[in-house]
Amino acid sequence: MIEITNSDRIRTIRLMRPEAKNAMNEAMWDAVTEALLDAAVDRSVAVVVFTGSGDSFCAGADVIEMAMRNMGTLDSGAHGFPGFADAFLDFPKPFIAAVNGIGIGFGATILGLSDLVFMSTTARIKCPFTSLAVAPEFASSYSFPRLIGRQNATWALMSSEWLTAEQCDEMGLVFKLCAPDELVDVTMEHARILSSKPISSLIESKRVMTAAMRPQIDAARAAEDAAFGVLMGAPANIEAFAAFAEKREPNFADID
Repeated sequence: MIEITNSDRIRTIRLMRPEAKNAMNEAMWDAVTEALLDAAVDRSVAVVVFTGSGDSFCAGADVIEMAMRNMGTLDSGAHGFPGFADAFLDFPKPFIAAVNGIGIGFGATILGLSDLVFMSTTARIKCPFTSLAVAPEFASSYSFPRLIGRQNATWALMSSEWLTAEQCDEMGLVFKLCAPDELVDVTMEHARILSSKPISSLIESKRVMTAAMRPQIDAARAAEDAAFGVLMGAPANIEAFAAFAEKREPNFADID
C-alpha cells in the first residue's frame, strides 16, 4: 500500500491506495511509520519526500476504520496513527510533502508540520472535522494558527470547506506551487539540494528550529485527544458517520 524508493540520499514514500484516495488504514500507518523509523537511522538517507498516487495526495484516516474503532470492532496495528505521529514528530531529518492531489484531514494537517510543502496547482485540501463532529488533529490546532494566522486557521479547521492550492499558497501553508507535470521535478530538485548537505548539519538545524515548538505541539496533541474523547461516539458524531455511510449530508440541527 506504499512504495518506497531511494535515490540521491532521498527516500520517497508514496501512498499507493488510489482506489481509496490514499486514505490511511492501519496497515498504511504501520508501513509509513516503519519507513520513517528506518530513514531516521539510515545513514544513506538525508531527506524524506512524502507524496500520493493517482489523483489524490491523502484522504486522511480511513473513515470506515474510524467507525469500526469507535464501535470497538477494529484491531489496532503495531503503531497506528498515534505511533506514526510520534515517529513523525521525532523524525530528525527534513520531511518534504509533495501534494499531488486532494488532501483531506491528515492529508491537510500534515502540511502544518512538514518542513517544506510543494503543491500542484490542481490540488486542494479540506479539514472535515466539524462535518464529522470531531475536533482538529495532528497538532493542527497549534500549527495552523502559528503558520497561517488565527482567522485563516479558524476557517480551515472549522468550516470543513475545500481550500484551493492558490488559497493555501496565499495563506502561507505552501512553499511552492507547481504545475501538475512539474511537481515531482521541482520537489526533487529542492530535495537534492538539501540531501547534498551533511546529514549531521541538517539534523542539528532542524533540531534547533523545532525545539521551542515541541512543548506546544505535545500540548496541542493532548488537548486534541481529550476533545476526541468527548466527541467520538456522541450523538453528532454518530449522525455524521451514518450520513457518510448513507451518502447524504448530516443533519445536526436537532442534536446540539
